[in-house]
Amino acid sequence: MNKHEGMPDPEKIKEILEVVSKKIPGLLKELSSVLYGPTSAKQFATAAATFYKELKAAGMTDEQAFELTSQYLSTLNIGKMISRFGKHNEHD
Repeated sequence: MNKHEGMPDPEKIKEILEVVSKKIPGLLKELSSVLYGPTSAKQFATAAATFYKELKAAGMTDEQAFELTSQYLSTLNIGKMISRFGKHNEHD
């Protein structure tokens, strides 16, 4: 029995990797624009301000509202979540 039996054709792998290497930079640029572009930044800021104002209106102190808003914003940070996910998988 050949130990390479069932292995994909190296030329096919090469073709796939060439396509992937051409496509990924553009996809990452698009993703970055969606996550960190001006429109997203404005929505992010509006969400933070609204959240903070609602906490203050509910009677929380500045310190409490700030702490909870910081926690809330960390849940909206996709880049940070992805980096945490990557670090988590390194330990598996």
